Amino acid sequence: MRMNGRFAWMAGAALGVAVLASGCTSIKNHRGYVVDQALLDAIQPGVDNRTSVERTLGRPTFISQFGSKDWYYISQDTKTPAFRRPRTSEQTVLRVQFDPSGNVAAVDRKGMEQVARIDPEGDKTPTLGRDRSFLEDLFGNVGSVGGVGGAAPSGPGPNGS
Repeated sequence: MRMNGRFAWMAGAALGVAVLASGCTSIKNHRGYVVDQALLDAIQPGVDNRTSVERTLGRPTFISQFGSKDWYYISQDTKTPAFRRPRTSEQTVLRVQFDPSGNVAAVDRKGMEQVARIDPEGDKTPTLGRDRSFLEDLFGNVGSVGGVGGAAPSGPGPNGS
């Protein structure tokens, strides 16, 4: 009977360690276009047009709104460690450029070199102007507005200046 109790305790401890360790794994997520290298290699400038690109790659993630109507296919893989924010681990931006007649002019592919890591300075956004204390904000306009009698402003502007 003594051996059974020891075995149950060790099995419970091993199960507890396994549960705790599983909570520390990263969650992987894919967003956007699923990249297939064979299909990307099939798109040839001067040979394909909008219709053939759409049949091969599908509808684009988005089409540029200004200038030439380039098609963009965006693919992004992220990892989310336990108790942290998601981080981009891989990204592919495929741009298909068309000439005025609708034929493929160029195919560009960009990767992680386009991802910008922005670290904010802090919780406050610096602004121009004076740094005022709470009391200056609260009582700063006392006396700057017209008097009790409601005297009219004397200058040409709406505030008398």
